[in-house]
Amino acid sequence: MTTATAAPEKQSSKTTGLLVGLVLILAFVFLIAELDAGISSWFKSMGVDKNPFEYPLTAAILGLIVNFVLRMTNTHDFIAPAIKTELFLKIGLVLMGVRIAFGEILAKGFGGLIQGVIMVSSVFFFTWWLATKFNLGETLKAVMATAISICGVSAAIAAAGSVLAKKEEITYITALVIITALPLMVLMPYLAAAMNLSPSVAGGWFGGNIDTTAAVVGAGTIYGPEAQQVAAVVKMAQNVLIGVAAFLLALYFVVVVERKPEERPSASIIWRRFPKFVLAFMLVSILVSIGLISADASKAIQAWNKWFFAAAFFCIGLELSFKEIGKMGWPPIIVYIIATVFNTVLALIVSYIIFGLLGL
Repeated sequence: MTTATAAPEKQSSKTTGLLVGLVLILAFVFLIAELDAGISSWFKSMGVDKNPFEYPLTAAILGLIVNFVLRMTNTHDFIAPAIKTELFLKIGLVLMGVRIAFGEILAKGFGGLIQGVIMVSSVFFFTWWLATKFNLGETLKAVMATAISICGVSAAIAAAGSVLAKKEEITYITALVIITALPLMVLMPYLAAAMNLSPSVAGGWFGGNIDTTAAVVGAGTIYGPEAQQVAAVVKMAQNVLIGVAAFLLALYFVVVVERKPEERPSASIIWRRFPKFVLAFMLVSILVSIGLISADASKAIQAWNKWFFAAAFFCIGLELSFKEIGKMGWPPIIVYIIATVFNTVLALIVSYIIFGLLGL
């Protein structure tokens, strides 16, 4: 077989793998939706209005199972062209903008906005400082600090685009977010009850600490309606800062980290580095805030948001390589755990002051 004939065959195989992989992903997204509906119905029968485990966990677990089967059967490389984790996450993040109306955040609680700013800035710089002490790479610590301080996977993707992080680093941080979010979602409501926290203080604690929006809502649901509302507002306030973080990271990496002695950073370089999908996310939020996106349209977009995030979390499980993660060693895990503990303690203190003592 000549090189000339091998190339078209390779391209044909890649196209076939892409199509087969997309069909596989779509089929499992439908299965995830059915499982989520079934689990939600079961929780409703138990008196819980909203499924506290949410679909991202189901999607990631199914992805890991299929990942194992594909690698055991040596077919993982065949469908690899269809694993578009980053693309699905970016689309989902843009569509998530309909859930963040600035007027709603201010109307439901100015305290949530204050807490969001305090938590994001404090946790980000603490994680950055700690990661520097452990000699983590610049891109890895940027993605990790953004993920822990803002909203997990979505923030990690935005940060990764700004600093040109490696794909393995994104997958690594995503895995840590998923692994830690579930235990926190389940344990924190019971800890809040043991400490006899008011619903607003508990909700502020959940929203300021748990890294994924779905898990935040789940924890709030377990504790009660008021806690759920406050938790969602605090997390939305933090989500608003995704664009700010992405811009500042792009600026920092161009001006400081990657700048050569003879090079003069320009606005065009920063613009090329800035993840453009973040602008789309902010635009959607603005359109919702000023009422140009109706309530019905917003619900439809949220449904699509859920589908794309389900596909993204399934792909996260699908492409997760424990071998690649193992190469990074223990330091990133240690940093992540310490930063998460810091986030947990600080969120409790800030929430108690803002929603308890000050009553905002």
